[in-house]
Amino acid sequence: MPETFAASSAVQLAVVERSGFVESRHVGSAIVLSPDGDVRDTLGDVETPILPRSSLKPVQALAMLAAGAPLEGERLGMATASHSGTDRHVGVVREMLGSAGLDESSLRCPPAWPGDTSSRDAMVRAGEEPARVRMNCSGKHAAMLLTCVTNGWPIDTYLSPDHPLQVQIREVTERLTGQRVASIAIDGCGAPVFAMGLHALAKAVHRIGTSSERSPFALHRSGGALVRAVKDDPWTIDGPGRPDTLAVSRLGVFAKGGAEGVMVMVAPNGTTVALKTLDGSGRAATAVAAMLLERAGALPSDAVAALLTELPLRVTGGGADVGVIRPAF
Repeated sequence: MPETFAASSAVQLAVVERSGFVESRHVGSAIVLSPDGDVRDTLGDVETPILPRSSLKPVQALAMLAAGAPLEGERLGMATASHSGTDRHVGVVREMLGSAGLDESSLRCPPAWPGDTSSRDAMVRAGEEPARVRMNCSGKHAAMLLTCVTNGWPIDTYLSPDHPLQVQIREVTERLTGQRVASIAIDGCGAPVFAMGLHALAKAVHRIGTSSERSPFALHRSGGALVRAVKDDPWTIDGPGRPDTLAVSRLGVFAKGGAEGVMVMVAPNGTTVALKTLDGSGRAATAVAAMLLERAGALPSDAVAALLTELPLRVTGGGADVGVIRPAF
């Protein structure tokens, strides 16, 4: 078995306060890189491999661009997304599939209800069932299929770790992190996900987040296009009122959360955070990342404070606010 995160190496990242009592604590690890990519701060173990889950999506999307996938604008944002399954999201996914000459039956992600409550309610009223196109990773999967069609690769096996697409993603991942993939697991959507330390993940996302569309290097130009796509259309990467979309919209950062408490965030000046909570809860991840960037001088305090009021951090009792989930530093 691969080496895993140890509780003894974790530090307190956030607490849950109820009526003046600390009811719960979220511990984990985090790393902050300077605009130049140097290590500025570490909390806990940032080298032992973790599974980045959907925080790997920017790297996967960049690998697809490097393979010639015709992705730009909303489609590129959706390729990077863990979207909430609204009709607007689904419309872009279907457009991507249509441009590849495919439909949603080609998707290999599992059927799901949308994360957006109003969209789910509308589906229930209409007597609809969970659908692959509503799954939060369907944008990535549609982009994967489009990449395969563009390159003449098989589409039935596009999730196999030895498929040319997944080999391409692994090679780009190793190029951006500067190290070999520690292990391969299967993500919740069925795609391979590559284990790496938080330091390696931060390096990869920093390189994307600080890329320029004017770079002489194609990979960096693609990275710049990816970041611009997300910032131009923040609704694509998550959904209305949801953490990643709020962070991008309010702070001008590039942010991508992942399951099991993973988060990456790049400030406009290039300062980068990667973190993971040991218990797998992501409820405080956006707030912790934003506060770490503020502490590093990369984000203004008033903007971070305003964002925290919009995130789902309130603790209620009897229908009233009685506490808050807050970063522990």
